[in-house]
Amino acid sequence: MKQAIQALLAIPSLLLTANIFAAGIPDSNSRKAKRVLIVVTSVDHVSSNGKPTGLWLEEFASPYYLFREAGVEVTVASPKGGTAPIDPKSIQADYLTETTKKFLSDSAALKTLYHTVKLGDVNPKDYDAVYYPGGTGPTWDLPEDKNSIRLIETFYRTGKPTALVCHAPAALKNAKDVNGQALLKGKKIAGYSNSEEAAGQSTDMVAFSLEDMVKSEGGNYVKGEDWHSFVVNDGNLITGQNPGSSLAVAQKILDAL
Repeated sequence: MKQAIQALLAIPSLLLTANIFAAGIPDSNSRKAKRVLIVVTSVDHVSSNGKPTGLWLEEFASPYYLFREAGVEVTVASPKGGTAPIDPKSIQADYLTETTKKFLSDSAALKTLYHTVKLGDVNPKDYDAVYYPGGTGPTWDLPEDKNSIRLIETFYRTGKPTALVCHAPAALKNAKDVNGQALLKGKKIAGYSNSEEAAGQSTDMVAFSLEDMVKSEGGNYVKGEDWHSFVVNDGNLITGQNPGSSLAVAQKILDAL
């Protein structure tokens, strides 16, 4: 009798367990948080003229908060590790946004830029996507950085979202596909345009024209209206034209995860 009663008492819990699995509620492994690697520049001044540079804060801050609000874990890495420079122009009054103001008063967020991981210590297998914010700084170090090139090639070849915005597609310059061809070849790529560069009076702040570089490597450079958000996908390669495109690029990453 005792065994019969115990069996009857167990039925509701068994039914509940069955209903949970039937409803498709994920187990603990499938609920594991997604992880995004953000790669930033280590360059804080332009070698040709000594002017200060770095990453453009809006292109970091807006995606950072979008990722965190979505429950995504974020790791920030740079070629040298340690403190990542912020382009001082991006925090001038004319360029500050509500998001960048929030970021500058957020000590926890700021620590992510004060304590970046060295690119050489990053294992791409640990991340679900990679995102490169721009600023003129990335045009000087990331195109030639072997660790950055390795990461881009690995993320792209394994089908993971590989996203870059504004000047950051410069980091694609020396990346290759599985056949040893330029990764840019035949790809639709958005990025900071020559007309935006001229209007922003930043032609002396970059290592090369991004638009011209993409075309010279066989890429299909595409653009929208200057200073307006414009994002393009080519497979798992996601690129945005300017600072105003950074949030849309980040949303594309989330959509793909």
